[in-house]
Amino acid sequence: MSLRNYSLKFYIVIPAHNEEDSIGLTLDSLINQTHLPSKVVVVNDNSSDGTQAVVERFENKFEWMSSIHMTSSNQHIPGAKVINAFYKGFETLDHNYDIICKFDADIILPSNYLETLNNIFSENKNVGIAGGLAYIKKNNDWVYENISNKDHVRGPFKAYRKACFEAIGGLKQSIGWDTVDTLLAKYHNWEVKTDHNLKIKHLKPTGNAYNKISKYLQGEALYKMRYGIFITVISALKIAFKKRSFRTFYNYIFGYFKGKERIVTKDEGRYIRKIRWKGIFSKLKL
Repeated sequence: MSLRNYSLKFYIVIPAHNEEDSIGLTLDSLINQTHLPSKVVVVNDNSSDGTQAVVERFENKFEWMSSIHMTSSNQHIPGAKVINAFYKGFETLDHNYDIICKFDADIILPSNYLETLNNIFSENKNVGIAGGLAYIKKNNDWVYENISNKDHVRGPFKAYRKACFEAIGGLKQSIGWDTVDTLLAKYHNWEVKTDHNLKIKHLKPTGNAYNKISKYLQGEALYKMRYGIFITVISALKIAFKKRSFRTFYNYIFGYFKGKERIVTKDEGRYIRKIRWKGIFSKLKL
């Protein structure tokens, strides 16, 4: 029996760039939620395909759905582009929400996704960020997209409690935004919760369509988050080993030294390094 004692208002912003083949599936999964969102805004970010036509079919049927158009770069790179689009949508919303979500336009949510998040946030007032796990299709099976640990809420389907969202200063308009947000949430004493029973179908595996210039951005993100060179080397080795690619290691390190700006304070950086070293040492224990 659920302990939920009230219903939370979910506002959702969906940046979309050339998502004609998937945005309809995403929106269809939203209208079939057992706990409907209060507002959904799709930000058509310079699409050159039929994305807008698909969105308008839903927008014309559901008054809680809307869309806007913005013009930006045609390059498909992670980081600032998607968060700039998120904020274009966020600015059209009022502030009467309990939970703000940033969703991608290439996911299919289980029908109980928002209901389950509603219960998670309602039952534990300390949870600031919550979500499920991403699954990708391989050989007709949906398998876990193993690019992060299962305690991390991924960027394509993230939900933030309003007070947490404000405490962390919103989303950073930079590469690394979907890692630093959870680290800053913990810095401000919020909990991050993943429900492993919530399996989200991720239609486009992460990185598949990224522009070639994005290959150095992950390393740059570690610089921006003040990981330091030692943790960066360990992180780069881990990813390179997983991908069986020395080039990946090189790209991370080269990107790190290309970094020019920080997105966290020195105190936040010290906290982040402490968290990362703790995680590294815990994995070395047998």
